[in-house]
Amino acid sequence: MGASIMNKNESKYFNTAKKMNDALIILLEHKDFEYITIKDICLEANVNRSTFYLHYSNLNDLLEEVISSLSISFSKHFNSSDNISIINNNNLKDLYLIKDEYLIPYLNFIKENKRVYKAVKNYPNLFKSDATYENMFNSLFSPIMKKFGLDLKWHKYMMDFYMNGISSLILNWIFDDCEIPVNEVSDFIKRLITSYDEKDN
Repeated sequence: MGASIMNKNESKYFNTAKKMNDALIILLEHKDFEYITIKDICLEANVNRSTFYLHYSNLNDLLEEVISSLSISFSKHFNSSDNISIINNNNLKDLYLIKDEYLIPYLNFIKENKRVYKAVKNYPNLFKSDATYENMFNSLFSPIMKKFGLDLKWHKYMMDFYMNGISSLILNWIFDDCEIPVNEVSDFIKRLITSYDEKDN
């Protein structure tokens, strides 16, 4: 009985936290973070001020939780294989990240978190996007490009070329409310990249 009550209380606690996380993302569509107040969060989430302080000391704590939740949620959309096992794979075809194995989970995550993606794109410094990108670049993308034999001096340029193009495409997809099915978007991205690679060769 006690465990059941505890589970209900925990569920209520986390649901309330999620409401405040969502409230921050919604508010970021209309105003900059520095102008958002705890009162704004409480009104948007329909919670009282004491509930906010039960979860967080301040708005920065709330922001940190949003970033952490986003990272955990993102990871859950992908297979559990780590970066080292991917890089150590000797089959170059398996290292090619522009394929359904990677694109479909990524696009599904974006579709399910459209508001969050917009906020991250609008406020990259707030969501520490540069640090996340740099970590992924150093630990995964650059080592893969090295295995493909690409000169180190071009690694950053190549990543910027691919990522900026794909990001712009996805942003347009979001503004169209993700009406085009995920598998079609994935196929289109693969077609774009493949046609460029064939031209390059």
